[in-house]
This record gives sequence, C-alpha cells and structure tokens, in this order.
Amino acid sequence: MTIGHLQAGFPESGFREIMTTTQFISVRETSQILGISEKKVMDLIDGKKLHAYRIADKFLRLKRSEVMTLRNSGHVAREDHQIAYTTAEKVKDFLYFNDFYIVAGLVVLQLLYIIFYG
Repeated sequence: MTIGHLQAGFPESGFREIMTTTQFISVRETSQILGISEKKVMDLIDGKKLHAYRIADKFLRLKRSEVMTLRNSGHVAREDHQIAYTTAEKVKDFLYFNDFYIVAGLVVLQLLYIIFYG
C-alpha cells in the first residue's frame, strides 16, 4: 500500500506548507468524486494508482489534485449501476430496525386488553 506519513509539530518538516497549499480528502469523498466504491478506492491505493497519506497515524487522506487528475484521465470506470431495492428487502429492513417498537406496541395492547376486558 502506498501511504506516506505527514507529521505535525515539526516546523522544519514543511507540514504547514503542505496543508495550506494542497487539499486532502477522505476515501469516501474520493469514491464520490470518482463514482466508484470505497473498496475500489482502496484497491487503487494498493495498486499504486493513487497515493494515500496517513495523517496522525489514524486518518487516510488523498490529495484532491491527484484524484481529479485520475478522474480526468479516464482510467477509472464509473460504477453507476444501481441495485434495485426490492419490497421484500424493504420489509425485512423495516422489521429489523423497528422490532423493539413492534414488540413494545403488542405488549402495550395486550396489557390494555387485560386491564379493560380481563
């Protein structure tokens, strides 16, 4: 993986000059600019088509100018295909994210039935 390291706190390292003259963007922003997945961006970094910088040994950033150059070169095919979100998947997601509320509502209804009719 081609990753450079930028160190803060050393005025002689030119860190402030680098940060003010170039703009660094995240992997997610890079994927949005190129129209590809974040995994594909990581594959481009592994394949040395993009150079990434690790800032503070935590954040992976890429130079916007390098990303724009790659986009304008036409060497990266956009992934514009959309996968259909089916009704079954919508129902499954609804039940997955709202199961607590559904169960709580049923318990409340059962308690109300017991209180008024039991």
